Amino acid sequence: MSAPNKAAVKDYLLALQNAICDSLQRVDGAAVFEEDAWEREEGGGGRSRVMTNGAVIEKGGVNFSHVFGESMPASATAHRPELAGRRFEAMGVSLVIHPNNPHAPTSHANVRFFIAEKDGADPVWWFGGGYDLTPYYGYEEDCIAWHQTAKEACDPFGENVYADYKKWCDEYFYLKHRNEPRGVGGLFFDDLNQWGFEKSFDFLKAVGSSYTDAICPILEKRKNTPFTEAQKQFQLYRRGRYVEFNLVFDRGTLFGLQSGGRTESILMSLPPLVRWEYNYQPKPESEEARLTEYFLQGRDWLKLNT
Repeated sequence: MSAPNKAAVKDYLLALQNAICDSLQRVDGAAVFEEDAWEREEGGGGRSRVMTNGAVIEKGGVNFSHVFGESMPASATAHRPELAGRRFEAMGVSLVIHPNNPHAPTSHANVRFFIAEKDGADPVWWFGGGYDLTPYYGYEEDCIAWHQTAKEACDPFGENVYADYKKWCDEYFYLKHRNEPRGVGGLFFDDLNQWGFEKSFDFLKAVGSSYTDAICPILEKRKNTPFTEAQKQFQLYRRGRYVEFNLVFDRGTLFGLQSGGRTESILMSLPPLVRWEYNYQPKPESEEARLTEYFLQGRDWLKLNT
C-alpha cells in the first residue's frame, strides 16, 4: 500500500478552503469571510473563516484544522479500539452554510485525513468526508442536481461508489430520536484506505472540489425567492433539528471537543438564530408538511431524472 503524503494532503486542504470561500463570496456578493487563526495548546491549530449577515449567507463557516497529539480521542477509537494510545494527526476542512432565505437550503461539507502512528508499527491512516443538503422548502430540481453532481464526482472510482456512500449518508445524518433524516442526503464516507493512498486521496479531492459545483447554482437560483415571515419562522424551527444532530450525534463535533479543539470553531456550524416549538404540527397538505412527508424520506432522487 502506498505511503501517505501528509504534506500533499495539507496543501490541498488549504487550497480547498481558499477556493470554497472565494466561490461563496461571489455568490453572496456583499459580505466576506473573516479569518481567525488559532493554535491548539496540545499541538496544531487552524484557521477559521466565518461570514455573518451577508446578502445571501446569514452565517457560514469554512474551517481548516490540523491537530495532533499523543493519544487518540475516545470518539476516534470507539469503532477502532486497537488504535487507543497511538499518536495521531488529524487535518481537514469542514463547513456549514446557513442562507438567509428559507427557500435556500443549508449545506454541509467535510473532508478529512487521520493518521495514527506508533513506534515499531505501520501507520494506520484513512480519509473521510462528504456533503449533505438540508432544505426547509423543498425543490425536486435542486435535490436532483445536488445528487447528480455527487454521482459525477464518484463515478470515476467505481459504479457502486455513489450508491454506497449515498446510502451511508442517509443512515448517518439521521435523527434517531425524531425518526427522520436531517436532510435530503448526499455523500458520506469514512475509514477509506482500501484503494491505497493515491486513489483514496484522489477521491477526497473529487468530493471536496465538487461541493461548490453542487451548492452554488442552487444558492443562485433561490437567493432572491420572495418569502414571508411565517416561512422564516418555519426555517428557524427546522434549524433546531440541525442543532440537535450536531450536538448529539455528529462525529466531527465530538472529536473536536474531545481532542481539545477550539470550541468557537467547532460550534461555528450552529445557525445564528433557531427556535423550538412544543409539539409543532404543520398544516395538512402545506409546503411545510411536504418537507417531511415527501422530501425527508431518503429517496433515490436520480430516479426522478430518468
